[in-house]
Amino acid sequence: MEAIGHAGTCIGILAKDGVLLAAERKNTHKLLDEVFTSEKIYHLSEDMACSVAGITSDANVLTNELRLIAQRYVLQYGESIPCEQLVAQLCDIKQAYTQFGGKRPFGVSFLYMGYDKHYGYQLYHSDPSGNYSGWKATCIGNNHSAATSLLTQEYKTSEETSLNDALNLAVKVFSKTLDVNKLTPEKFEISTLVNQDGKTVIRTLPSSEVEALIKIHEDIEAKEESEKKAKEKASAAK
Repeated sequence: MEAIGHAGTCIGILAKDGVLLAAERKNTHKLLDEVFTSEKIYHLSEDMACSVAGITSDANVLTNELRLIAQRYVLQYGESIPCEQLVAQLCDIKQAYTQFGGKRPFGVSFLYMGYDKHYGYQLYHSDPSGNYSGWKATCIGNNHSAATSLLTQEYKTSEETSLNDALNLAVKVFSKTLDVNKLTPEKFEISTLVNQDGKTVIRTLPSSEVEALIKIHEDIEAKEESEKKAKEKASAAK
């Protein structure tokens, strides 16, 4: 759990027309070759992706297992595995490692985003004990308490929130919780999942789009700040 608490922040937000995962890029050393650093958002199948916080080696083992489970289902039934079924099968494995002697629990938490024909867009969280739960918006990793508190205040409902609203909210949360003076596209990555004409599309936003989102957030912040100062000035004049 300590490794999860010190890992990069990961955010998941459910919207009416899609779902997103946003993950902090945490380069631990300036001499580290970024080409060989691990990814933060993993594609699991055509309809699912996940983000991780915790021990990277454990995450690699479990993401490979998730991909195997998904592919076995496709080979056996000829269709994608339902999201919750994939999460539940992995959580059975994680729970077993907390129970048997000679094994330690996997030190990693997951956020899963997915789409299936049964329940539409879905967002799940699972922890090292094997517990999992469905969420509308949640956060894991460093500063997760502050991020979750902000999400609770700002998030409306999945029926009211569009994917664009969710993208702007993710940038706002990172601006308030990351330990940086200024947000840049190098600090975090965002992936979205949408279903278009019966086909699920998982896309990682390029730096140019992330930069545009940051610019929108900064403009809104500047406008709110100027309005606040104007109100303070008007009240002082009275």
